[in-house]
Amino acid sequence: MSSSPTPAPRSSVRRFTVRRRRLALAAVLPLIALLATSCGYGSRADKGASGSASPAAGAKKLSADEVRIGYFPNLTHATALVGVERGIFQKDLGGTKLKGTTFNAGPSETEALNANSIDIGFIGPSPAINGYTQSGGKSLRIIGGSASGGVKLVVNPKKITSQSDLKGKKIATPQLGNTQDVAFLNWLKGKGWKVAPQSGKGDVSVVREANSVTVNAFRTGSIDGAWVPEPTASELLAAGGKTLIDESSLWPGKKFVITNIVVSQSFLKSHPDVVQAVLKGSVDTNKWINANPAEAKASANEALKSLTGKALPAKVIDSAWPSIRITDDPLAATLRAEADHAVTAGLLKKPDLKGIYDLDPLNKVLKSEGRPAVSDAGLGAP
Repeated sequence: MSSSPTPAPRSSVRRFTVRRRRLALAAVLPLIALLATSCGYGSRADKGASGSASPAAGAKKLSADEVRIGYFPNLTHATALVGVERGIFQKDLGGTKLKGTTFNAGPSETEALNANSIDIGFIGPSPAINGYTQSGGKSLRIIGGSASGGVKLVVNPKKITSQSDLKGKKIATPQLGNTQDVAFLNWLKGKGWKVAPQSGKGDVSVVREANSVTVNAFRTGSIDGAWVPEPTASELLAAGGKTLIDESSLWPGKKFVITNIVVSQSFLKSHPDVVQAVLKGSVDTNKWINANPAEAKASANEALKSLTGKALPAKVIDSAWPSIRITDDPLAATLRAEADHAVTAGLLKKPDLKGIYDLDPLNKVLKSEGRPAVSDAGLGAP
């Protein structure tokens, strides 16, 4: 009969246990980091570092070392794409460094703003409204406009030839509660069709998916169309789709806000000089875009190539670019209407939007250039 093994000293057991725990932790930490990176902000974030730039040598620093700006790799965010790519924002910021981060849709960017991961964002009206109301009016302010238009419902013409054919079909939007999602749900409600706002199930199936996968989903037939911003809309057209609705046609004067500039209230309070510099960069960029449309289109495409790994084909960007109007005006009156659309869609209770705008910094920039002030439609901060 063999004798029982002699137990190891407690100190040896303790050292072994510590080593084993350290090895396990070392194995787990990369996985945690990977999960954090892949999840990003929100359910369908598509976030990545973008055109950050170093200030010019000797440039005077403002009150912050760095300003973190969020935006989308969409042509409806052309102000950010071009302003960052051409260094216009960085020039106006002087020695304060710009750090850019991109997102797939507004709700994820709003979460980043609320989590203090970005300071300023280019964002659609619906996520701005949601972020403001859900925080009791304490999270953000809209400080400027950027773009109007550039949104279409593109469908498979073999399956859908009229609006009535949408019943029973699968139509994509970029994310639950984003501006296009709200617009589509509101439009469906106006047609008398029933769709559960959270699940997207009903007479028409609303499929929430990132713009980056929508075109392939359309090609494979897993969706029948999409209510999306540019350039995704024109990518769908190039893939054989047909425009069923241009959202501009649904608005008086064909004007509606699609992209605002927002800032966290804490950053606005602590660094008003940085905020004004960003707005100066926005105004300078918009002026250059509108004066140089061909060059601006090429610059936006170069920025998209840097962010996504490939430029848009000429056929796509040539189709998309004319449908977007670049503007400093936030078109505040249309924000009220978009808030009503979210209520109609069942995604929002009647909001109190008083105080959502602070356009004083923008109007100072416009005044310095001899231009008229823009209106907050009675929704300005006290």
